[in-house]
Amino acid sequence: MKKNSWQLENTYSELPDTFYNLQAPIPVKKPELVLFNESLAYDLGLDFLKKEKAKIADYFSGNKVPKGATPISQAYAGHQFGHFNMLGDGRAILLGEQIDSIGNRFDIQLKGSGRTPFSRGGDGRATLYSMLREYLISESMHFLGIPTTRSLAVVSTGEQVYRGPIHEGAVLTRVASSHIRVGTFEFARNFGSIEELKSLTDYTIQRHYPKIVKTENPYLELLKVVMYEQIDLVVNWMRVGFIHGVMNTDNMSICGETIDYGPCAFMNAYHPKTVFSSIDTNKRYAFVNQSYIAHWNLTIFANALLPLFSNHEEKAVKLAKSLLNEFQNRFLDQWYSMIFNKLGIVNPNKKDQVLVNDLLILMEEYKTDYTQLFIALEKNQALDESLFEQEEFKSWTQAWKHRNPDLEQMKKYNPRIIPRNHWVENALDAGVDGDMIPFKNLLELLSNPYDSKPDELIYEKTPVDFDASYQTFCGT
Repeated sequence: MKKNSWQLENTYSELPDTFYNLQAPIPVKKPELVLFNESLAYDLGLDFLKKEKAKIADYFSGNKVPKGATPISQAYAGHQFGHFNMLGDGRAILLGEQIDSIGNRFDIQLKGSGRTPFSRGGDGRATLYSMLREYLISESMHFLGIPTTRSLAVVSTGEQVYRGPIHEGAVLTRVASSHIRVGTFEFARNFGSIEELKSLTDYTIQRHYPKIVKTENPYLELLKVVMYEQIDLVVNWMRVGFIHGVMNTDNMSICGETIDYGPCAFMNAYHPKTVFSSIDTNKRYAFVNQSYIAHWNLTIFANALLPLFSNHEEKAVKLAKSLLNEFQNRFLDQWYSMIFNKLGIVNPNKKDQVLVNDLLILMEEYKTDYTQLFIALEKNQALDESLFEQEEFKSWTQAWKHRNPDLEQMKKYNPRIIPRNHWVENALDAGVDGDMIPFKNLLELLSNPYDSKPDELIYEKTPVDFDASYQTFCGT
């Protein structure tokens, strides 16, 4: 029977207090509910809140702490753009873990909830713009079928936040399987004892991967399962043209969910080196680099776990290297499999890899829309783009058709709609100005991304030069 009430625990707070600080959220001046995700609330057993609308804004602004919560700010470190830093929850509070009707745990975290010991001089607050953005993109990723943290609510605070210009403040309620990151293990390795590292690792295994507890080397097995989860995740990102934008180790979740939607965006015109993040000046986290960075981050994770693999350092290093060396082949196999699915190619062979590579070369040269191209192939319709006029592409299309593509398979892997950058910005600008109708309309559209849409929507064009000058920001 479904429990319809707060069912909060905080097992993370049972770890050594090295890993967190007890910290209540800082109350806000005038909380007002902007968004409440009723379907997610139902799944979590929190839909009773619909009858207590006056309390929703208080709960999800931090003004009222729900029964059973043990509010904490988590400690973690991380490599940001390759440089190691001590970090931690500088503007977030973990209330606890909501337990659903079948015993699954979901972290309930308030983001933008005020200063903590990890704020490093910051105000601990967030802007309404950036919290609306995370809500929109994270929910879109969920509907695209990609593992992700989710958004339960956005509450405006009635307070001003200074990020150069003055912004309206807000708090986002983020839901995650957990907020344990690669950076959490980096923190344990660099600032804790081996015993504390072991306690964190044992907790993580028991919480997320209990099936590996009795394996020969559960700590090495943890590295393997996290590696597999990350490969799956990045392949899924690339399937829909998603660019995370800030793949620092503190933004790599141990449970394989997409986390932190600051400078992320979706690619329209195909180019492997596409970057939208204003701070990624060297294209470290470009679209095509996401697999390399995942491998790099996993190497950092392996290094943090090294003392647990073996008592002998040389053996521990050998075990870690042997496993990490599997990454590239496994990633390429899954990446090609994903592209074959997008093209409807069943029972692929080696020549099909050449077919894929030739297509991507043509798409890059003619700046073809990454989402529209696969829909056009499926529908046997030409896009109004120069690519479709080229003899090379016509020859490629004939070779592809000779593979008898499965059109039904293509529909499962190719979204009809993604959060196009100009749509997102229009919805956010209106929302910040107090008009949430464009935001809600777009969210509704994005909630069924694989459903057929009218042609004028499928082939909606990005405004000329919009993406060329488009930048996203981390929101802190």
